[in-house]
Parts: sequence; C-alpha cells; structure tokens
Amino acid sequence: MADKRDYYEVLGVSKNASDAEIKKAYHKLAMKYHPDRNPGDKTAEEKFKEANEAYEILSDPDKKDKYDRFGFAGVDPNFGAGQGGFGGFGGFGNFGGGMGGMGFEDIFDMFGGMGGGSRRRSRSGPQKGRDLQKTVTIDFTDALFGCSKQIELTKAVKCKTCGGSGCKPGTNKKTCDQCGGSGQVSQVSNTPFGRFQNITTCSKCGGTGQIVETPCSDCGGAGVQKKTVKIKVDIPAGVNTDSIVTVRGQGEPGKNGGPDGDLYIVINVRPHSTYKRRGNDLYLDLPITFDQAALGAKVQVPGFGESYSYTITPGTQTGSTFRLKGKGVPDIRTGRKGDLYVKVTVEVPAKLGRKEKKAIEDMASAIPASAYPKKSKFDKLKF
Repeated sequence: MADKRDYYEVLGVSKNASDAEIKKAYHKLAMKYHPDRNPGDKTAEEKFKEANEAYEILSDPDKKDKYDRFGFAGVDPNFGAGQGGFGGFGGFGNFGGGMGGMGFEDIFDMFGGMGGGSRRRSRSGPQKGRDLQKTVTIDFTDALFGCSKQIELTKAVKCKTCGGSGCKPGTNKKTCDQCGGSGQVSQVSNTPFGRFQNITTCSKCGGTGQIVETPCSDCGGAGVQKKTVKIKVDIPAGVNTDSIVTVRGQGEPGKNGGPDGDLYIVINVRPHSTYKRRGNDLYLDLPITFDQAALGAKVQVPGFGESYSYTITPGTQTGSTFRLKGKGVPDIRTGRKGDLYVKVTVEVPAKLGRKEKKAIEDMASAIPASAYPKKSKFDKLKF
C-alpha cells in the first residue's frame, strides 16, 4: 500500500466536513465506481474499495477521532505492527517518512510481515456478503407521498438444496489438510534485518480453512446460485433524484456465517409537467386573467389531491410571487414540509371579436396612463 491516500482526499472533502457531507461524498463515489456499473474494471473496483474503507473510518466518530490524531496508525491495527528490531518506528522517520518515502505497508510488502505478525487476514472468519445497487424510476407524486415498489433483481442467493454449505445433503465440509483449518500458511525467511514470518492465504481452501469433498449437485459446491428474485421496496416520502434507499440484508449472501449484504436503491424521479422542485420547495406558474389582476380575485391553486385558495390583491403585476407555507415536499428525515411558491402570469386575450375589441377600447379610453405605474414612469423618460 505504497500510495495509500488520505481518507479525506479519497472522499474529496475537507477535515471540517460534516457527517452529511461525508455521507453524500461517499454515496457519489459508490454509485460511480460500483462494480455493477463497471463490470471487469479493476481500477473502478479498487476505487470503490478505497471509498468504502475511507467512509468506514470517517463515518465512525471514534475511528475518525483516532485517525485525525494519529493518522493510519490510529485506525489500522496492523500499521507498523511487529516491529521486530526496528526500535518502535525509529530509523524510519515519522510514520513512513524515512526509507526514501516508504511507509510501513511497503516494508510489509518487502518482508511479508514483521516479527511473526501479518497484515493478511484469514478468510475463514465471517464475511459480509456483497452489496448491490439498482436504479428505480418513480413518478413525481410518488416522490412526494412515498410508495412501495416491487423490483426484480438477479443476484446470488443461498442454494436451497444445501442451505448454502456447498455440500451434498448428508455430508459436511472437511478441515483443510494443507493449513490445518487456519486458512493460512506461513513461511520463515532470513533477511538482513533478521528472520521474518511470511503468512499467505492457503491456496488449497482459498482461506476458508475447510474443503467441500462432496459438492452439492445443484450449486456445484459454491453454496449460492444466481436467481431472479422479487423484492418489495418501501420508498419514503420526500425522496428526490439521486436519493438512496437502503434495504438491509437484500444484497448477496455472507460467507462463513457472515451477514448478507445490503441493497442500495438509487432513486430517479420523473419530472412533472407543471410543478418544479428545488429541495423541499415547489414552484408553480399560475395564469390569471386581466380583470383578476386589475380588480383582485380569489383564485384556486391546484395541488396534489387538493387545491388551495388565495386572494389576489388588486393591481397584481405579472411575475408577482406569493408563498403558501407548508405546502411543499416533506423532508425525508424530519417530515417537515417545504413551501409552495406561486408565480402569477397575467394572460392577454388572444382571440377577440368586434364586441370584445370595442370593450377593451372603451376601457383603454377610460383608464388614465397614471393608473399604470411602470408605464407612467417610462413615459416620463427623456431620450
């Protein structure tokens, strides 16, 4: 890990970033580099793992505090472990500052672990299953009020025949004879710095410590099968495009008794033909007639499943905006609603008969120029 990057740099946030900013930055990277979106792309896979590692530390207050104070040494139990003659980091500068810029991860790579320690972890312990991601498109009104959607997802599921063990019914796994069930094999090597123990994953059992001697005929010993399943997803009110709904335990099965992964639903909201949304506020253009604008009137503002009354004051100009408090979108966390902003547009009659034209001419003659506030000011300008 010669080029292990600062966790804040990985997520692209400052050290003063809030929890919400850290979470938002992580979700953005997770969506961009998720393996399902980048099949076969090793670079994207590494970036995804890097983002997960950074978020795991920075989202935990205790781990974040230790990282802020001590760097990687405060959060990685293997960072600098097993000093084996290096004198408590002496001779290497301040946490990897010496040795030509090499960090302790580089030293581990060179000698495969120090003083009997190892930075490799056995895969025989419980492992969480792979997280999955799927995009779901919903209507504008579903985003406002919440909804339930049934989605189809092709994923690995536990084999029903063997219950996920991979063994033919009636048989069991055997302890690996190469590693003795530890999942690791060790080799001692002599170096100019002393004797070091190099611990690697057992090649025979793949680090699990057990071997399937009689595989299940349905899954071939894998313990899982690819299936298309239907999952009900409850989408809360207030979601917006790029919101993420987490469905716990609906990812792929864990290994060695580990928990199942999670399913991340990325929301895409179809735009509305009339309403616009900014955050939790709604915006609407409301057409009114000339007489309503001039004389004032009570108008009905269309809502979703209801309408709201509002009194237009006499002399209302086109472009004027009024607010209906609490008639917007509920906040996804607090439930508190935003506001509805209504912009008035005065419509001019487009189809007029002789009688209507005459009425407007009479009105124009009867109304003095001073009654029009903007026009009267404009007429006084000298060019």
